Amino acid sequence: MNKIETAKKSTTKKTTKRATKKVAKVKKKETKAKKLFGPDLYKRDKHGLLESVDYQFNEDGSIDWRSMIKPEFLYPNKGWFDARNKPVPDSIDGLKDNQLLIMLGGIKDLARLRGFHSVSYQTHTELDYVTAKCQITWMGNYETPSDHIHFEDVANATADNTDNFCVKFLETIACNRAFVRCVRNFLNIHIVGADEIDKSDGSTSSAASSRPANLAPITPSRLLEKTLSDKHNVDSFDAFKELLRDLWKSEKYINESVKDWNNFGDIPAKEARKLISIISK
Repeated sequence: MNKIETAKKSTTKKTTKRATKKVAKVKKKETKAKKLFGPDLYKRDKHGLLESVDYQFNEDGSIDWRSMIKPEFLYPNKGWFDARNKPVPDSIDGLKDNQLLIMLGGIKDLARLRGFHSVSYQTHTELDYVTAKCQITWMGNYETPSDHIHFEDVANATADNTDNFCVKFLETIACNRAFVRCVRNFLNIHIVGADEIDKSDGSTSSAASSRPANLAPITPSRLLEKTLSDKHNVDSFDAFKELLRDLWKSEKYINESVKDWNNFGDIPAKEARKLISIISK
């Protein structure tokens, strides 16, 4: 090999080495640029979405919040399998939504992703039960017409649907249940919250056993009946029907199945909660 060829080879090696170093520096800069710190994690774009999050979408363009639930917040609903004498799976793989439960942490994570301005509660306490109404003021995004969207839902905690430990904290349990239900229903999540399910073992608690005989357990329909009496002086189902007609005319509540209701007990729990929310405003 002559001197000219040796010099060319040496120059090529140096050029390649410099190019490799430049590529390494560029990659290092890109890695640094992708790393997010503190406030960057909470920046939202013009659509109201977190820039640091990869969202999943439905075919109609709306956000698929069900797909946004992290797997670590889901686990098999033991009650569903026990009721059917089936073994409880070791994982959530292949399970349907009605076979799952979502932890409170998962609901909080969804609320953070969606973005909200405030959360407030109203509670009503009686002998051994508490009802709670949770109102969340959500931030606007491309799916909603305004920046402040108010949504509320109702839940209860009683001596009959909590265990002996939780019965000591009925107000907290009721508020947690209302919060979970409010987030789930606003984001169209059909997985029941672990906080919502009946934790009692079927036996009568000490608090329930001390309840006067004429005091029946609270249900959404009974709560609706009580709310109607307290706020609107509606003391009969016929009077309630009149109120329903007014709500229909004002387009505040329209439901074709109303014609099949003959008493408060015929009202589905979901519809009772909707009506409580409407008449409480």
